Amino acid sequence: MNKLTFPILAVLADGKFHSGEALAQQFGVTRATVYNAIQAAQAIGITVFSVRGRGYRLPKPVTLLDADAIFQACGEYASWFHLQVLAQVDSTNRYLMQESARGVAHGTCAVAQVQTAGRGRRGRTWLSQLGGSLTFSLLWRFQCGAAGLSGLSLVIGLALLRALHELGLTDVQLKWPNDLVVMHQGQWHKLGGILIELQGDMEGPSAAVIGIGLNLDIEQGMRQQIDQPVLGLNQLSGQTLNANELLGRCLAALAVHLNQFTEHGFTYFQQSWMAHHAFHQQAVNLLMANGQVVPGQVIGVAEEGSLLVETANGQQRFNAGEISVRSAA
Repeated sequence: MNKLTFPILAVLADGKFHSGEALAQQFGVTRATVYNAIQAAQAIGITVFSVRGRGYRLPKPVTLLDADAIFQACGEYASWFHLQVLAQVDSTNRYLMQESARGVAHGTCAVAQVQTAGRGRRGRTWLSQLGGSLTFSLLWRFQCGAAGLSGLSLVIGLALLRALHELGLTDVQLKWPNDLVVMHQGQWHKLGGILIELQGDMEGPSAAVIGIGLNLDIEQGMRQQIDQPVLGLNQLSGQTLNANELLGRCLAALAVHLNQFTEHGFTYFQQSWMAHHAFHQQAVNLLMANGQVVPGQVIGVAEEGSLLVETANGQQRFNAGEISVRSAA
């Protein structure tokens, strides 16, 4: 990445035109250097308008991520986290997995202005854009092994849901095992998702890299690349959310929930999670990894977080990573 790209984007974040000459003067470089920095931004998918005689501008104003503002929004939980604000990264999860292996501190959060190769569940790609999404990963270390972390993704979803509810987005619900959804125009739309990757052995200690992606503002071109209905939180709220406040609120909620999960396990959250499940007691089709479709009715989640479904063969449990849930209607 060109070292001037993000400093220049910080100037363009106001959404107004800035001439190449003014930018060159501000940074003490040539106009050609400014041009090259803009080209580097466009090369990673950032749209920058260039108009002869007026200069450069972004399509709309953007609030760039700022560590101080994020910590302020964390409130009393700010000291729990070690924050890394990255200009560009292929995947915050991949980056933090590497950092975790090197022994980086518990509570490290990596958040990216731009993520170029985000990953979702089951090999999917997570698309993101500057100012249009909030993508971050959190490293949390546990004394127990991976076997003791059942239901973790559900607890993470509940933490995020409560942070969004605090911001007034009370229509947000959960979709087993790790999505945030909302009913919009008669159809369920995805607002965000969770991808957890574990390090360590089954007996412990272990570490979880918790990857989170939240849609803020989805351009039509990106919407057409996504294979399911999606919605941005800005559209849902009717206003532009401040990404720094949103991240701070999410981290504070995660601190509370992860602390409770460490002490009590998933059973502490079981009833609360079901109360916010969009598909609780609903007829669904369970889409298995091998392509098999299992119809049934959701009757709850078990004490370890598996989905309980009444099927033609009786009550069955389904585990995270094997299925996705779609409305049968």
